[in-house]
Amino acid sequence: MKELAGISASPGIAIGKVFVHVDEAPVIPRYPIDTRRLPDEMSRFRAAVEKATAEIHRLKEHATDIDGAEQAAFLESHVLMLNDPEFALTIETKLHEQRTNVEWVLINARQEMVEKMNALDDEYLRERIADIQDVSRRILNHLLYREKTSLADLTEEIVLVAHDLLPSDAIVMNKRMVKGIAMDAGGRTSHTAILARAFEIPAVLGLSEVTRLARVGDTIIVDGNRGHVIHEPDAAATKRYVRVQREWRKHEVQLMGLNDLPAETRDGKLITLNANIEIPDEVESIATHGADGIGLYRSEFLFLRPGNLPTEEEQYRAYSYVLENIGDKPVTIRTLDIGGDKVSPDLEALGEKNPILGWRAIRYCLSHVDIFKTQLRALLRASVHGALRIMFPMISGVEELERAYEVLEQVRSQLSAEGVPYARDIPVGIMIEVPSAAMTSDILAKRADFFSIGTNDLIQYTIAVDRGNENIAYLYEPCHPAVLRLIQLVIRNAHDVGIPVGMCGEMAGDPNVTMILLGLGLDEFSMSAASIPEVKRIIRSVSLSEGEDVVGIAMEMKSYTEIDAYIREYMQRRFGTEVFAS
Repeated sequence: MKELAGISASPGIAIGKVFVHVDEAPVIPRYPIDTRRLPDEMSRFRAAVEKATAEIHRLKEHATDIDGAEQAAFLESHVLMLNDPEFALTIETKLHEQRTNVEWVLINARQEMVEKMNALDDEYLRERIADIQDVSRRILNHLLYREKTSLADLTEEIVLVAHDLLPSDAIVMNKRMVKGIAMDAGGRTSHTAILARAFEIPAVLGLSEVTRLARVGDTIIVDGNRGHVIHEPDAAATKRYVRVQREWRKHEVQLMGLNDLPAETRDGKLITLNANIEIPDEVESIATHGADGIGLYRSEFLFLRPGNLPTEEEQYRAYSYVLENIGDKPVTIRTLDIGGDKVSPDLEALGEKNPILGWRAIRYCLSHVDIFKTQLRALLRASVHGALRIMFPMISGVEELERAYEVLEQVRSQLSAEGVPYARDIPVGIMIEVPSAAMTSDILAKRADFFSIGTNDLIQYTIAVDRGNENIAYLYEPCHPAVLRLIQLVIRNAHDVGIPVGMCGEMAGDPNVTMILLGLGLDEFSMSAASIPEVKRIIRSVSLSEGEDVVGIAMEMKSYTEIDAYIREYMQRRFGTEVFAS
């Protein structure tokens, strides 16, 4: 028996037989090519590209049937990469320079692109590496006459083990047969993590060595609640996890009984519980988990696919789909939050030394007003289909907010002049994720319709800790006194002028801090849909005054270690979170 610790990417417990998905790189031959035969090599390359394109189109049709048009868009982006003239020109140039067979040229070109992306050390750009590897491997397979096994063809229940999972594999996999996922690579923002949460498949990523240990047919346990994987568990571990899995399922069924009930404390305080979504297809999970609406739709997902930037019409369709399919529930769509650790392959590459503090989010949009206006036009047009709320990210002061409002007003005037209908009373809010915004929240509250606290960034900016740096990950503490004091200040200033405050960072979905957030006076919690029932259970089990008592004790403590130990002991004793941690 071997227990591995990784990153909890999607909650739940899976026990099953291993299916190792190894898309092994073939042995690439290398041989010289006579100059007169170079056009023939290029013809071979183009023929392989045509076959790879046809293969992806077949997979795209399958994805559209099973998982929706948005997921098929992943594959469409690969078609765009395959047919990119710059890609073909690069191969042709290197072919004439190196005068070796095109397979070897392709591998060298791919390696150069990967090294350039890795050098930038940006998380989202690293995710684009998977797209490049996917596309080049498909071409290689056809150059070498290799057939690739698709995860869409799975016919029995398995736990998927892989070093990494290419986007096209994750999209088309038969999710009814994949009961759990364990991967060497990946993190909470990878394609696999996003889709695992959307499909509610327990997943643990970042395990480093699971493919070295696991073999097809081995027994494996995926504990997505704690981020642990047990390979070849002994009888005692198996018995324990069978019990935990049974309790987890029983617990989920019980929680589903809360779907139609409000998140209301015992003393009558009504809390709004919203869901965060990455892709439109996640709308289906809103009703099944009792969400009151969507508190964060990360619109940049449309911009992170390789290929051309999404047009106004493409954005309009995506936003309208979500609004129409959620009924009269509010939908908060965040405007483009690009830059930092989210880099689009089709937006200007910044090459900044410190991108987290650089040209990103609202700063980027205000510098690229054409892109910003296109998105705002699509949002306003879509507003007639539902209860839209628009949210600006990373506002650092009132000047940026006023400039964003100016652009919004310009777009409204344009649409009015064109006779294009749009809702006239759209609430417009901002994310509080920069300490300067928190400290001037009294000023910002007079200009915004609502606040949403983005704790992922607020924590790292407040404590000066890169949340992607494993060497200082221990410093990334939601319960740091400075973080709690800023949250308290933001809520107080917002309530003084009568606007609501939500939270859409990962902290909102952590049941261990629900009591603290409740006691601080948070009005709206927004999280992954699957986390909502557990947070609702806690809220309905307590009074607001109890939460305020917890906050009173915590705020008197001097360090995050004291606060964290206190709140975890309290929640474990009160709610049994040792079994149902998320």
